[in-house]
Amino acid sequence: MTDATFLVSFAGPLVTFQDAGRTGHMRYGVSASGPMDRLAFDAAHAALGNLHGQTAIEISLGGLALTCSSGAVSFAVTGGDFVIEHRGRKHGSWTVLTAEAGDRITIRGGTSGSWAYLAFAGSVGCTEWLGSAATHAASGFGGGAVQSGQTLRVANASVREERSGAVPHPSFVADGPVRVVTGPQDQHFAQDALEKFLTERFAVTDAYDRMGMRLRGPELPLAGALSIPSEPIVRGSVQVSGDGVPTVLLADHQTTGGYPKIATAIASDTDRLVQFRSGQTLRFAALSGAQAIETVRGYLAQKTAYLAQIAVPHGTLGQRLMRENLNHGWVLD
Repeated sequence: MTDATFLVSFAGPLVTFQDAGRTGHMRYGVSASGPMDRLAFDAAHAALGNLHGQTAIEISLGGLALTCSSGAVSFAVTGGDFVIEHRGRKHGSWTVLTAEAGDRITIRGGTSGSWAYLAFAGSVGCTEWLGSAATHAASGFGGGAVQSGQTLRVANASVREERSGAVPHPSFVADGPVRVVTGPQDQHFAQDALEKFLTERFAVTDAYDRMGMRLRGPELPLAGALSIPSEPIVRGSVQVSGDGVPTVLLADHQTTGGYPKIATAIASDTDRLVQFRSGQTLRFAALSGAQAIETVRGYLAQKTAYLAQIAVPHGTLGQRLMRENLNHGWVLD
C-alpha cells in the first residue's frame, strides 16, 4: 500500500473532517460533534472494510470537487441523494468507486438530503483536537474545514476492487413522524402547546447548520415567564425560545442551555431528521421513556446487522462474473 494525494479545487461551506466524535468531554463544555448522519457515516466505512470511526469528509449541499494527484484508492460516498461525477460518468451516492492519478471527483447535492460522506480505503491525514478529528464547525476545532487549494493525503491507500459498486440502502430506517420523548420542561408550556407540537406540522427553515435546526410552525407559548438554570443538553433536544419557536439541537449543540425544552428526539430519528432540507415539513409523535429505549435498542440491533452485511466484499468483477454462471452449456457442431 502507498499514499494517495488529492488536490481540492472546490469546497462549499460546511465541508469538514469528521470521525465518530469526542466522548467524555461534555463535562468541560466541549461538544462531541461528529457526523450529522451517523448511520450514513458508519455505512461508508463498513462498505470499504474500514475500522469503525475512521476519519471521513462530511459534505454539505455546497459540494466538493477534488483531483487525485498521485496514487490510487477506493472511496465510498453515502448519505443524501447526492450526484458523483467520476471519469465522465454520473453516479448516485451509496456507491464505492476507485480514483487514480488524474481522476477528478465532483460531489454535489442531488434531489434530496443535506449531508453526504466521503470515506477512503486508507487513513485521511488531518489535525486532531482532544484526541479526535471531529470538527466543531463554529470554532474550527478538530480536523477543521476542507478548503479549496488544500492537499489531502490518504495514508496506506488501497484499491479494493472486490468492494466496488452499489452499497445497499438501509431498509430498516423508519418513515413518518419524528419520535420524541416529551419534557423535561413540557409542563411549563401553555395548555395547548404540547398538543400543537404533537399534532401540527412544522417546516425546516434556512436557519439550519451543524448546531441546530430552527423550525417554522405554530407558536409554542409558555404558561408564564420561566427562568430555568442552565442545564445539560443532548443531541435531539427541542428547545423553545422566548418567541415560541422550536429548535432541534444537533451534532455541534452547546453542552448546556437555559431555554425550556418541550421534548427530545430519539437517537435513531435524528439521523433521519438531519437529511431534511429547508422547506420540508415534518410532524412529531410521542413515545414513553420505555418505548423510546425499546425502539432505539431495536434500531441499533438492525444497524449492527446491516453494517456487518455491507462489510462483506462482493468479490472482484471476475469473481462476480464466475458466480453468475454465464456459460450454461456447450454447443456442438
